[in-house]
Amino acid sequence: MSRTVVVSGGGTGIGLAAARTFARDGDQVVLIGRRAEVLERAAAELPGAVACPADLTDPQQVARAAHFVCEEYGAVDVLVNNAGGDGRLEARGAAEDDPLAAVAGDWSLNFRLNVLTAVLLTEALRDHVASPGGRVLFLGSIAALRGSGRNAYGSAKAALHPYAFSLARELGPRGITVNVVAPGYVEETGFFGGEVPEERRRALVAETLTGRAGHPGDIAETLHWLASPHADHITAQVIQVNGGAERGR
Repeated sequence: MSRTVVVSGGGTGIGLAAARTFARDGDQVVLIGRRAEVLERAAAELPGAVACPADLTDPQQVARAAHFVCEEYGAVDVLVNNAGGDGRLEARGAAEDDPLAAVAGDWSLNFRLNVLTAVLLTEALRDHVASPGGRVLFLGSIAALRGSGRNAYGSAKAALHPYAFSLARELGPRGITVNVVAPGYVEETGFFGGEVPEERRRALVAETLTGRAGHPGDIAETLHWLASPHADHITAQVIQVNGGAERGR
């Protein structure tokens, strides 16, 4: 039976890979994100997919997107909270010439991009997640466990953990599971805003126990499995998908 799958940040990278994986099963995929043109291009390549542009840091736009989804499709079977980033691709204000203003701007931006987007969309749709059998999934990061050179980003991703755990407790009686998937270094995405220098790439790959970089499909297939009946008894977990890099060398 076809399911309704909502993917935030579904126009590129891991989000698009996840959308492709669900669409492959014949699921109805709804892509939500800020960049209308990017979403439209992605939706055009997926059978039956729909683009729903919205800035997920804006409560009014989130409410409109949720209303559209619920009016068109009713219950949401799978919600994939993928929208995020570490802020390096965002425009910077002149006030950030002040070191403390720069810190405040960086941390505020990362929490808006990674926490507020996920929380607002989830809260808008939580009463419409299919019961039983619904799935709520969050994209975390290895940085939430190990830290990184981008402290605001790792901290923002870590903030998703207690929210997901509380949500799992609240939604569990309805037969809904809630989990976090934590990628490590994943190639073929726009996360770094360009090519990663080869020396840095080698260092990231060397941290894994598998000797390779991650790919969007690795994360997409994990999300797909967690959304399947086979994962019905798995909830309130952080699933590490990073080749063992979280263990360190």
